[in-house]
Amino acid sequence: MTATESETLAALYLRDETAWLETMAELIARKEFGELDYDNLREYLTDMAIRDRREVWSRLVILIAHHLKWEFQTNNRADSWRRTIKDQRRELTMIFESGVLRKHAEAVLASAYHAAVEDAADETGLPKSAFPAKSKLSASEWVAVPVPA
Repeated sequence: MTATESETLAALYLRDETAWLETMAELIARKEFGELDYDNLREYLTDMAIRDRREVWSRLVILIAHHLKWEFQTNNRADSWRRTIKDQRRELTMIFESGVLRKHAEAVLASAYHAAVEDAADETGLPKSAFPAKSKLSASEWVAVPVPA
């Protein structure tokens, strides 16, 4: 690949990320590894990993907060809470098919639980002390808790 072609791939990355990804995939399929736009490929893959980890943490926070609200504020239960629990369980179940992301969920559970308690306390008006200080469940167990009836 010439310097001009390399610059073209870098420009394509900035202009049309999807077309750039398709080009990278095609180069890999043809085993033209020397042609790859390594700088942008490294950046893209790093950003994807960060995004995936952030999504796991965020979905855990939402799932746990809604379970806590359901359990500790029984007089204000809402169908929307049940739907949110169901949606987050479904999404996390699919995400957990990757063992790496399941391991990440377990690694960030304490942080996600703390954030979920803060959210549940804010939304219910209950003090944080009304909720257990630590999660009694693993991330996988939170995902497996049945949708409330």
